[in-house]
Amino acid sequence: MKVECVRKRIFRNREEAKRIIFAWIETRYNRTRRHSTLDYLSLFEYERRDREIFNNVY
Repeated sequence: MKVECVRKRIFRNREEAKRIIFAWIETRYNRTRRHSTLDYLSLFEYERRDREIFNNVY
């Protein structure tokens, strides 16, 4: 995150930093980064698969 999001810019204030970092996490990190503990799926893909399994069971 530091290299991809934080080091590339200078934030005007803490609120701007929070807003930009939150947006980066929600749009880039959670949707694209693969996690070994989630069978090498992104968090977004894992949650989608989990919802599909849950909906098929109930």
